[in-house]
Amino acid sequence: MTDPDLRDLPLPRPESFLYEERERVGVITLTRPDRFNALTFQVYRELTDLFTVIDRRAHAEGGARALVLQGAGRAFCGGGDVDDIITRLFERDAEALLRFTRMTGELIHAMRRCKLPIVASVKRVAAGAGAVMALASDLRVMGKGSFFAFLFPQVGLSGADMGASWLLPRVVGLGHASEILLLGDRVPAERCAQIGLATQVVDDEPDREAVDRAAFALAKRLADGPHFAARMTKTMLQQELDMDFTAGIEAEAQAQALCMQHPDFAEADRARQQKRPPVWR
Repeated sequence: MTDPDLRDLPLPRPESFLYEERERVGVITLTRPDRFNALTFQVYRELTDLFTVIDRRAHAEGGARALVLQGAGRAFCGGGDVDDIITRLFERDAEALLRFTRMTGELIHAMRRCKLPIVASVKRVAAGAGAVMALASDLRVMGKGSFFAFLFPQVGLSGADMGASWLLPRVVGLGHASEILLLGDRVPAERCAQIGLATQVVDDEPDREAVDRAAFALAKRLADGPHFAARMTKTMLQQELDMDFTAGIEAEAQAQALCMQHPDFAEADRARQQKRPPVWR
């Protein structure tokens, strides 16, 4: 049964980007195309709030079962806005700077805590904080002409920002992560596919929106699948990163035993016997 408190929990109504749900996929669209969808203080706060509430609503019936994070126009996200954020940072003292960096990290933490799988639609550029947001997503669809740029070293900052040095080695390995975060060079889509940073690369030369469509199709595949099992898989992938092997084996044993008690497991067996597609709860 659905907890009525979860079902009735309202979604935030962000002012700095768009959020809509269609076909059980929640679509988050950054809407500053003239600025390469650069982030502002308000975008950081509202994105964090949205992921937090979506996580709490993950058990609610009728809601989103997977998420797409995309940018309006030609780009995914060019990072922090120079005028709204970067320039204003020079006016802050050490304590205020720490509050800001903790706030940016909380967004990534909220994305990884969120039980719903997140698909990033990377068009043209994912730079700075935009690169870390795409990295924090579970799957990444890229256009052929797109690239990642963890450009922090090129502006005198550490490549270890917003959790990048924790996440990236776990996605691409320590060697690739060291090169990317120390040099801050562009990582084109072809190389991203080679090292595991891109889940899928789409030919977007004739049609830039092909990337968004491919990302939505991937998210819909997840949304149409066994939702409880997908939530459990993401949860275990995140939690086991801090466990030793023995603890991971035990955690997975408990998680799988819970999945075996869910109606989807019995439905999959009935569907197999009746030679039909399963109807997931």
